[in-house]
Amino acid sequence: MPIKKTMSALVLSALAALAAQSAHADPLSYARYDQVRTSDLYLDLKADFGHKTLGGYAELTLDWIDKAARTLVLDTNELNISKVQVQNPNGRWSPASFMLDKLDAEKGRALRISVPFQPKKVRVYYRTAPSAAALQWMSPQQTMSGKLPFMFSQSEEINARSWAPVQDTPAVRFTYSARIEAPAGMRVVMSAENDQKATGNGGWKFKMAQPIPSYLLAIAIGELEVRNLGPRSAVYAEAPRIETAAWELADTEKMISAAEGLYGPYRWERYDMIVLPPSFPIGGMENPRLTFLTPTMIAGDRSLVDLIAHELAHSWSGNLVTNASWKHFWLNEGFTTYVTTRIVEKLYGEEVAEMNLQVEQEEAMASLPSIPPAKQALVTRDPDTSSATYTDGGLVYPKGAWLLRTLEQRAGRDVFDPFLRGWFDQHAFQSATTDEFVVYLKKNLLDAHPEVMSPAELDEWLYGPGIPASAKHAASPRLAALDAQRSAWLKGELPTAELNGKHWIALEWMHFLNDIDGKANATQLKELDQAYALGKSGNNEIAYRFYLASIKAGYDVREPLSAFLMSVGRQKFVVPLYTALLKNPSDKEWAKSIYAKAREHYHPVTQGSVDKQFKK
Repeated sequence: MPIKKTMSALVLSALAALAAQSAHADPLSYARYDQVRTSDLYLDLKADFGHKTLGGYAELTLDWIDKAARTLVLDTNELNISKVQVQNPNGRWSPASFMLDKLDAEKGRALRISVPFQPKKVRVYYRTAPSAAALQWMSPQQTMSGKLPFMFSQSEEINARSWAPVQDTPAVRFTYSARIEAPAGMRVVMSAENDQKATGNGGWKFKMAQPIPSYLLAIAIGELEVRNLGPRSAVYAEAPRIETAAWELADTEKMISAAEGLYGPYRWERYDMIVLPPSFPIGGMENPRLTFLTPTMIAGDRSLVDLIAHELAHSWSGNLVTNASWKHFWLNEGFTTYVTTRIVEKLYGEEVAEMNLQVEQEEAMASLPSIPPAKQALVTRDPDTSSATYTDGGLVYPKGAWLLRTLEQRAGRDVFDPFLRGWFDQHAFQSATTDEFVVYLKKNLLDAHPEVMSPAELDEWLYGPGIPASAKHAASPRLAALDAQRSAWLKGELPTAELNGKHWIALEWMHFLNDIDGKANATQLKELDQAYALGKSGNNEIAYRFYLASIKAGYDVREPLSAFLMSVGRQKFVVPLYTALLKNPSDKEWAKSIYAKAREHYHPVTQGSVDKQFKK
């Protein structure tokens, strides 16, 4: 074997060893998963809507790695622990001593369980707090029917510990099962097998056979109905929303097939979805077997289904291959954003995909001035970072996708597509780090095609600020034609009535509104509203951008904006809208009055984000 090859192998081996070491250092978890790992979780819980709590026990099956270890450390936040038991070799359960560490505002409390031997199973009896960070408990008045309450979870990034004592790190994967008791007339669903014929007699029972990280633990309880979309897909929603949801999501089965054609078989058996109440704080959450969705994606014309493509794409990037800690978040979201565009292209054509990509890249470039350069890297070099927000959460999506697209454009799809599928196949049901991806990239692409990207340029993408100058920008001919119209309209050379807006699809309106934000005056915004009824748009992406431009231009949209802020709790929309209102002295008091009424309708995560804007 040539010496050059031998050295290369040694370097790869050393990098792999470093990657393995870094996999045992999640600064956001107390768990010592280098000593013991959870292999299975069983939850036996009862939902108490009166007290807004879940109570019961969690049973963890353990794999002990360090034979000398005699302490199990779990992550908790606001859990009221009543007792802990360990299973003896004879199968009987006996009490175990435990202690809770001092509270850390970000990480909660470590639960330290002392054991005289290394038990196979441990049970923790507990009750959640009404203020559990992951759970939103809604009154009947906050639901569509107004008859029964509703509850749902959002565990990402480190909030699973607020409703279950777990090793709350993406570095640890486990299977799980559950039995959940809920009030009569309500259905329980989880990120697991959901039996459509179940009645809940004796409790709602679930099983997740594929190992998942804790942030993908999910539960929802409410007055839910279900509609099948295809042989392996269905949607759950409140009764008044179920038909519109089923219509909007009709292309789901086609999306699954398109993704499989690119990246291999769908390995989670079913792809079901639940459309949650409007207070759900994000667009979608890729909980395996049951994606959680915002109702703001229901536009009535299937124009926002790229959100479904994104959450489905997570079935490969994120759920199948998971970032080992939140420091490597781009491995989940950057990859998924890239895969989303490929699915959109396969289903709706190159023209739509190119427009989608251009809007995505332009919004990324526009966000850079508001993000400190030190936080613009895909991954930080600092091993001591103790916050999941080490970088701007939004930038890693388009920047990570841009890196992968750059590799694809230079290597060609014949080379890149098998490379990316190989990453998913070879790391399936594993947690990975950026170092591990770099090792894989060099071995499986760059060693054979060094011209695709130099080590210096790769370093710039991963660790440098902004978007590298070498990045190729998407350029849609349709958006270029729109740009010419927009420019003439802003200058007053083209009347509003002569804009081609009646023929624009949602992506074109989003691009147009992004580019007039802060430039158009109140008269122009009023004319747009009168011509195209943008203030009453059923497409929330369009309505949001129109409201934002209107606030900055001084065009009065308080009536529709008030209804929007009272009914929509998606952070992507409400945080920038309140921020813009607070910057305008004439809108500040009005914003305070709206938030005083709307706050109780928002998820705790959204409340925290908006509260910060008001404190500023």
